[in-house]
This record gives sequence, C-alpha cells and structure tokens, in this order.
Amino acid sequence: MQTPYYLIDKSRLLPNLQKIAWLTEHSGAKALLALKCFATWSVFDLISEYLDGTTSSSLFEVKLGRQHFSGETHAYSVAWADHEIDEVLRNSDKVIFNTIGQLSRFEAVSHGHTRGLRVNPGVSTSTFDLADPARPFSRLGEHDPAAIDAVIDQISGFMFHNNCENGDFDRFDAMLQGIEERFGHLIAQMDWISLGGGIHFTGEGYPLDKLAARLKAFADTYGVQVYLEPGEAVITNSTTLEVTVLDTLHNGKNLAIVDSSTEAHMLDLLIYRESAKVAPNEGREEWMICGKSCLAGDIFGEFKFPAPLAAGDRISIQDAAGYTMVKKNWFNGVQMPSIAIRELDGTERLVRAFTYDDFAAALS
Repeated sequence: MQTPYYLIDKSRLLPNLQKIAWLTEHSGAKALLALKCFATWSVFDLISEYLDGTTSSSLFEVKLGRQHFSGETHAYSVAWADHEIDEVLRNSDKVIFNTIGQLSRFEAVSHGHTRGLRVNPGVSTSTFDLADPARPFSRLGEHDPAAIDAVIDQISGFMFHNNCENGDFDRFDAMLQGIEERFGHLIAQMDWISLGGGIHFTGEGYPLDKLAARLKAFADTYGVQVYLEPGEAVITNSTTLEVTVLDTLHNGKNLAIVDSSTEAHMLDLLIYRESAKVAPNEGREEWMICGKSCLAGDIFGEFKFPAPLAAGDRISIQDAAGYTMVKKNWFNGVQMPSIAIRELDGTERLVRAFTYDDFAAALS
C-alpha cells in the first residue's frame, strides 16, 4: 500500500480488549468506548464484542456510536445546542449534561429520558494544564454539592472524568476516595456512575485485580452501576503510522523528511510537545524524522537506526491510534493517511483512502 497510512493491527488490539473484558466481568462495571479518542468504525465489529457501548462528546459522535456500535449509547457534550438536542435524545440511551444550566434549559424536552450530570471533583491526574479538567476556572462540570443537591430529582447518574493517562492504581484509589468523601451522600441517591476514562489499566503490570475489587466495592457501597469510558486503554499500542522517507539532508544533524506530518496526522505530538515512538530505536545512526509540511517545527522526534536512512526507506511510527485519526486534517494539502487493517490471520486490507476530491470537499 502507498504510504502514508494508519495500520490497525487486530492482534495487537485484542489483548487490550481481553483485559477490558476481564475487568468488567470481575468488577461488574461496564465499559464504553470514548469516541473522542478513537472512532474508526471499521474495527467496531471486534471492539463491540468486548465493550458495552460508546460515549461521546458531540452529536456526530452520538450518531456514529448508535449506527456502528452495538450496546448503549451515552451522549455527553460540554454544551448542547437547541437545534441538536432532539437528535441527541433520539440517538442515545443516556444524556449527560455538563452544567445545571444545560440540565434546566433542556429539562422539558429531555423529561422521561435517562439523564446525568457531569461533576468536577476539583482534582485530576493530568500533568498538562491544557488537558486538566480541574484547572482553575474549569468549565467542565459542576463542583458545588449543594447546587447539585438542588436538582438531584432531575437526574439518575453522575459522570466524573478526572483521570488522564493514570497508570497508578493508588493514585486512582485516593482520588476516588476523595470523590466519595465529598459527593458520597449524592452518589448514594443515583442509579449509575461513570468514572470516565484516562485510567491506563491495560498497561503492562497494572493491578487489574485491585481495580476490579475497588470498582465492585464502590458499586456495592452505593448501589450503583459503574461505567468506565476507556479510550487510549482500548487502542494503546495497536496501530502504526506507516511512512516513507522522501529526502535526507544534514544541517548539524541527520534529517529525514517523510511523507507525513505531525501537524496534520499526529497533532497531539505538537500540542503536548511530545516525541513520536519508533521501535526498536537502536543503532549507531541518529536521525531526526521530520514531517513534510511547511511548519518549521513539524518534527516526529529523534531516533536511532542501524544504518543511514535514504529516500525510499519505510518507517513505522508506533502507538498511532489515539487522538490521531479523529484529529487528522488537511494542513498544507498534505496527503491524508489511508486507513488499513491487519486482520487476526495476518492479512492486510485497505479500508479507506483519501483523495484530492476529499480535500476539495472539505473546503468551499
């Protein structure tokens, strides 16, 4: 296949799904795929065998979950618009409002629908202010127990989302305890509680047994159905971005320009100033891998190779599923990566290619 393309490997996706299935079986919790992280519906056939549904951040994600994923469809958005709320309700099993203001605004039209409210506990595990839901003056959820108590009869559940790439069970446990101490009297009046995503429980060595026991104890204590909303935990290490070296030069360092772009195809690398991953990243040759856009800082990172790179060489950028395909864009008109799947039997197939017509159609 012509590069660039994202290659989703089902054999690398499957171990994550099996861990999720084990966790839900032993904890009683349900798992919903967070479409804001990964929404490539061509592999929903496999993922839906192990997860219980989807959760969203917009009307379009709600509809995608309803149309392409079996199970429950949870509808959350930072703010619903008047013109979209009816469609949101038609396509969801639960609607979660971000604020009491939104709950009140749509109380009449959503009456009879299962409703929830996002609650901000004021603490998170995010190390980036940009992504911290508990940052000062955060708009993400209600924080005052007294204000929430005043509308408690209008909802049947809460959504807490304050974990971010949290692979530390003890940290998760401590934050959940803090939630219980502050909001436990309200939780006890609910039927269901979503603890959001950002718990890196499919990572190597994570104590799944402890997490299962903690979730089960929480559910039993308050008499609630617990939901998790994994995104990265579902697809971590499952996908590569396959690229080809187009040119090389030396300007104090060895530079290789590839047929892809961080700004267009792996935007979070730029947003969070992080390096891509290349494996095995070993050898005597050190090279900076550069994107082909005009942005001076379009850099994937610096890596080691066993031999000098040359035009035509292939490179696999690792762990390229989360927040990539959902964020890819047409900056500079750079060819958008195709999407391919490696099936469990090892065969590969192209499921989507993008053309000039797609580029033109995205404009006016």
